[in-house]
Amino acid sequence: MKETVITRFAPSPTGNLHIGGCRTLLYNWLFAKKYNGKLILRIEDTDEKRSTDAALKNIIEGIRWLGLNWDNEIVYQSENVNRHKEIALKLLEDGNAYKCYCTQDELEEMRVNAISKKKINILYE
Repeated sequence: MKETVITRFAPSPTGNLHIGGCRTLLYNWLFAKKYNGKLILRIEDTDEKRSTDAALKNIIEGIRWLGLNWDNEIVYQSENVNRHKEIALKLLEDGNAYKCYCTQDELEEMRVNAISKKKINILYE
């Protein structure tokens, strides 16, 4: 049985399409085309506060301008939020994940400390 190569490009509509995203898109598009596969465009739109219609429009127009078109319909990650919640709850129930009870201020303080100390893991001193 021959498998179909499927690659994806998953930009977040929290900002405009940039050169790094274009490079990733190009590599994935070339790989898919080399193997007669498909490129899926999956929009990472789960950050409701920062995602904008203007950024989404810019990304789609940029991809079209580059001529690196995707196959099939655009997939919007927000359409899968209920499934993500279901899996997260299962992980919690099975003891394979834990809830964070830190406040936003505590998290920000940890981030600032980690950056100033050039630490990767901000939860452990």
